[in-house]
Amino acid sequence: MRLRRKICASVLLIGISLIVVVGCNLAVIYNGKGRVFDRAKDVPLNTYGLLLATSPITPGGARNFYFDNRITAADSLFKLGRIDYIIASGGDYRADHKFGCDEPAAIRDSLVARGVPAERIILDYEGTRTLNSIVKAKHNGIDSLTFISQRDHNERAIRIADHLGMKTIAYNAKPSHIRRNRIKNTLREYLARVKMYLDFVVGKDPDVSYYDNLANYQ
Repeated sequence: MRLRRKICASVLLIGISLIVVVGCNLAVIYNGKGRVFDRAKDVPLNTYGLLLATSPITPGGARNFYFDNRITAADSLFKLGRIDYIIASGGDYRADHKFGCDEPAAIRDSLVARGVPAERIILDYEGTRTLNSIVKAKHNGIDSLTFISQRDHNERAIRIADHLGMKTIAYNAKPSHIRRNRIKNTLREYLARVKMYLDFVVGKDPDVSYYDNLANYQ
C-alpha cells in the first residue's frame, strides 16, 4: 500500500510538473504572437536593438553557430536601417572558464568586421542574464527595443519586457544547424520559462548601472 501511494504521488508530481512546463511554454508563445519576425525587412523601426548574449565558443570549445547567426541577424537589421544602435550584452568569462570569452567585445568585433561602425555599438557587461540585459535597458531610459536572438529566446525576452512595461519586438536569428544543439537549447528554454514566471512572483529586479556615455548614442 505504501509503495502504491509513493508511486501515485510520484506520478502526480511528474504530471503537475509537465503541466506547469507546458503551460508556461504555451503562454510565452501566445504572448509573443505578431511581435517576432523571421524576415528583417518586416521588422518595424527601432532606435535600439538588443543582441542577447551568447559566446562565440561553446563550453566544450566548439564553434557556436547560435552566436554566428545572431551576428548575421544584427548586421542585417542595422544595414537595412531597422535599428540605429546595437546593444551588445553579455559577460566577461575569460577568467572563469577554460573557453570563456569577453562576450560584448566578441560581438562588437564581429559586427565591426562586417562593416558596422564601432560607435554604433553599446557594450553591456551586466548582461549575464536575459533579465539583467532588459532591466538595464529600461534603467537607461530605453522603453522600446528590438531583441535579436533565436525565436524561443526572443519570445521569453518579450514576456520579460512586457512584465517591465516596455514596448518590444524581436527578429529571429536562425538556430544552429546541428540537431542535438537545437534539442539541448529547446529543453533549456522550457525550464528558463518556468524560472522566468517564478522570478515574476518571488524575485526582484537586479541592480544595474548606466551604459558608458549613453548620451553619445542618443
